[in-house]
Amino acid sequence: MKFLLARKERMTQIFQEDGRVKAGTILKIGPVVVTQVKSTDTKDGYNAVQVGFDTQTTKRLNKPQHSKAFKVLKEYRVENPTDYTTGQELSLDAFNVGDEVRIVGTSKGKGFAGVVKRYNFKGGPRTHGQKHSERERGSSGGGPGRAGGRVAPGMKMAGRMGGERVTIKNLEIIHIDKNAGEIIISGAVPGARGSLVEVIAA
Repeated sequence: MKFLLARKERMTQIFQEDGRVKAGTILKIGPVVVTQVKSTDTKDGYNAVQVGFDTQTTKRLNKPQHSKAFKVLKEYRVENPTDYTTGQELSLDAFNVGDEVRIVGTSKGKGFAGVVKRYNFKGGPRTHGQKHSERERGSSGGGPGRAGGRVAPGMKMAGRMGGERVTIKNLEIIHIDKNAGEIIISGAVPGARGSLVEVIAA
């Protein structure tokens, strides 16, 4: 299993050899350090690797956390934990241009949103005896075969939108700059600029 942690930078364009242009997102890969290795032979009982990303000063941590002075700690299940050692730094060498990856990030928070924006509802008509109902959701209870006039659980309504964990699969690596520590992924990537992104081999 191949994985890295990065910060989303911005979108850009990459010109291909055939003259076509591909839209891509620049991800800034920071040092990803193995902080702990777990295996079935230890008390943990499963094979996994814990990695740290984005270092921070130890004065913000209590003493037991000084050995893991990172802002972000993530854990990934692996088949062979013996391939990793504590203190090992994971780099871009594991990935190549053309590899397919899945990107995991947190979508932009949109705040409180109505059903038209949140669920692409059509809204009500402007005419036929109504007004000011273009973006209303309409009736929420009753319906054919439903008694009691109550609102069924899970009904789509206005509410908090965004700020959710999103996974996008089958994205292609279209450029790698090892000197700058940057990788460009085809298409759009969830999250705002500077947000944490997980790059996992498909």
